[in-house]
Amino acid sequence: RSDTGETMAWSESVDTLLANKDGLAAFRTFLKSEFSEENVEFWLACEDFKKTKSSTKIASKAQKIYSDFIQADAPKEINIDFHTKSHISQNISEPTLSCFDDAQRLIYSLMAKDSFPRFLRSEAYKDLAKKQQNGNQKRWLPFL
Repeated sequence: RSDTGETMAWSESVDTLLANKDGLAAFRTFLKSEFSEENVEFWLACEDFKKTKSSTKIASKAQKIYSDFIQADAPKEINIDFHTKSHISQNISEPTLSCFDDAQRLIYSLMAKDSFPRFLRSEAYKDLAKKQQNGNQKRWLPFL
């Protein structure tokens, strides 16, 4: 169960939503219903990748992200432009921690401009927000 005001705070920005465990779970469920959960999965994979310290892990994690999300017919292929995709393909043999930055920015922008506003208009989000408001009223007005 989310804390007071949290569900409402998710509407402030996609960052607030992605930084919150419950918000992320709700957004993920929504994206699944729209068959676009690969976007948030790719974004999370990139966030994890950027924290990688070991150079051997950098190479293996980069390859995994590439095969899961970038290469043609990848199981969770993300929708990015040809230029970005080919740039990653050329550099994947010697990956750096920033090799997915452009693609991550594109996917973040897509989520922020497209999926996020739809999520805020969705029944799922409205129900969560309503439940929270009702819960808050009961806390303040014990006679309700």
